[in-house]
Amino acid sequence: MEILRLLDQISWVENYEVEDYRHWGDGFYYRLKIQLQNQSVLFVREYVDEIERNYAFHWQDENDKMIMRWDNAPHHSNLFTFPHHKHTPEGVAENMAVTLPDVLEEIGKYLKLD
Repeated sequence: MEILRLLDQISWVENYEVEDYRHWGDGFYYRLKIQLQNQSVLFVREYVDEIERNYAFHWQDENDKMIMRWDNAPHHSNLFTFPHHKHTPEGVAENMAVTLPDVLEEIGKYLKLD
């Protein structure tokens, strides 16, 4: 899995756990728990097939408080980027579709790492 090779290369990823992985024809589903060096955790869930893609990337601190969450759950229909959006401590914001590499890049910038 290409994503795991990426995680192995990021110095500030402490460890990760593949909680679920399924692959079929033109689709896949996986769930990861990624522990970062600063003790925050990124929970990853992604489902992809030939028709749809659903994702949620939930980043929380060591006290289980949300730092940020990126997802495309079909709520917040008032946003220009619907269904893609980001949850921050300040509220919900527009956000384009993201992938795990995008999220890791944003976390690295936020933490001023790599």
